[in-house]
Amino acid sequence: MHNQSDIRRLFPSDDGNAAQRNQMLELIEQIVSGVDELKDPDSVFLKGDKERGPLFYKELADVSRIPHNGSPLGEVNKELLSLLHAHPYHTKYFLTNILPMASTPGILGMLAAFMVNGNNLWDVYGPAGAEAEVKVVAMMSDLVGYKTAESGGYTTWGGQGAIFTGLRLAINKASSTAATSGVPQNLYAFCSEAAHYSLYKSMEATGLGSDNLVKIRTNEDSSMDMNDLKAKMEQVIAKGGIPIYVVATTGTTDAMGIDSLDEVYRLTERLALEHGINRPHIHADSALGGFFAFFNNYDFANNPLGIEGEALAALKTIQAKMIHLNKADSLCFDFQKLGQTPYSTSLFLVKNASDLKLLDLDPDETPYVGHRGYGQYHTSYTLECSRMGSSISIYSALLAFGIEGYQKLLAQFVEVNVSFRKALELEIPEAVIVNPLNPGIITLFRLYSDGKNGYPKEYAGACSYEEVDRENKLNEILFEILGRDRSEMFFGDTKKHLYVPTTDAKRIALYASKLFVISPYTQVSDVHSIVHYLKGKIEETYSEYNRMNKREFSYEEIYT
Repeated sequence: MHNQSDIRRLFPSDDGNAAQRNQMLELIEQIVSGVDELKDPDSVFLKGDKERGPLFYKELADVSRIPHNGSPLGEVNKELLSLLHAHPYHTKYFLTNILPMASTPGILGMLAAFMVNGNNLWDVYGPAGAEAEVKVVAMMSDLVGYKTAESGGYTTWGGQGAIFTGLRLAINKASSTAATSGVPQNLYAFCSEAAHYSLYKSMEATGLGSDNLVKIRTNEDSSMDMNDLKAKMEQVIAKGGIPIYVVATTGTTDAMGIDSLDEVYRLTERLALEHGINRPHIHADSALGGFFAFFNNYDFANNPLGIEGEALAALKTIQAKMIHLNKADSLCFDFQKLGQTPYSTSLFLVKNASDLKLLDLDPDETPYVGHRGYGQYHTSYTLECSRMGSSISIYSALLAFGIEGYQKLLAQFVEVNVSFRKALELEIPEAVIVNPLNPGIITLFRLYSDGKNGYPKEYAGACSYEEVDRENKLNEILFEILGRDRSEMFFGDTKKHLYVPTTDAKRIALYASKLFVISPYTQVSDVHSIVHYLKGKIEETYSEYNRMNKREFSYEEIYT
């Protein structure tokens, strides 16, 4: 073949020679130093201008074509770095949702996985990933109180993948013919109104349909109302339906609401006995909050890390609920969230590994891999036929942080949140905290058109639908203003915090802005500047709202 060496230069060496190694290290250095040059600790965006207008992506598609001749890798790196211009970055002012910074050990673990590029489906193809996966499954099983000799699991595509597999398990537990003859239409799943939309999508994907998903009302702390769960499960049973799946959210992404797994377990066990049915499969959506299980064995009395008093009390409250994670039949940890590893590194755990046999394929259906006389680890029960070795990144982070490292990081996040709430109540009392019962790393705050605290009245159902909707529109203005200027400070928001009753017999969700403490660089000392910035944006919001004189408007008007 003509000039083979030109192609080989695009690959790592096969013999470990210094020349190719040095070339790769130089290219990695170019990327790392290039990103460093773009950083600004007082901004949330990397440097560089990107005007992402209405035609931005169309114009990209119009001109993007594969080049006939490849470019030198140094030039390719320049193009890669240009992609990062004006990209959000996790500085002290990155305060939105659950988009964490990838830690150094997480990145190194992913790099190690990339160097061998194994398929984690089978240990013959990906032994490093298989070995790491077995280790992290045992590590996290031990953390939550599963028996490591009985539990199982694997890395998957986010909390969605975990919820989806939990539902597949629930269906196959309920029906021995579902996998071959189709899903019976009298099977039902349950979750709270505050649950992530992953289950909605999973109901659609499995063929059960979203009509068979029953939403349970929440308490003020965004936890599932046990009385409503009991009533709705009994309604389903009375009509000939079978409850098969309950998703208990242990850390909602909007308010840090935590469902009581202990109560869910006891309720479903009791109903199963009363009605002569199998207990529904319980999945703990612990993608976010499950990491607080690192405090399950913390000595709160002696407090060896010296955690500040109110933060310590908050952590103890959370731990009292996370201690029951082992009541779930399955759960998940999104390490790309509070585990501080790159996307996508999610871990799905099952209490009984034998459950996975319900999803396993017949050997005749997997002729290419597994079921040979060689190889001991074949995951034909996963939906994916190709799985990256993301377990290596998780393993790296667990080794580097250890239990204490994660405790320190989470405690810092909680301390910042406690400090923010104090400052907000003192300096901007018109920004009403609407998740006061939820300790943790998230604060939701809501504005009212009269500048007073209208939340108690809304929660009590003493407002009309129109009145709540009017306040929602005020808060949407704040969303837009904070979103417009997010390069300075990046806040989050939600249009689904607590559904409240209204005086006209309707129900409506409350809108709220969100501070989500997620960057390791956000310190308690930064809270004053955060609140000062927010105060200016809230003043602008009221000014804009008053200018519009409470009439109907489109939010584009704000900027025209």
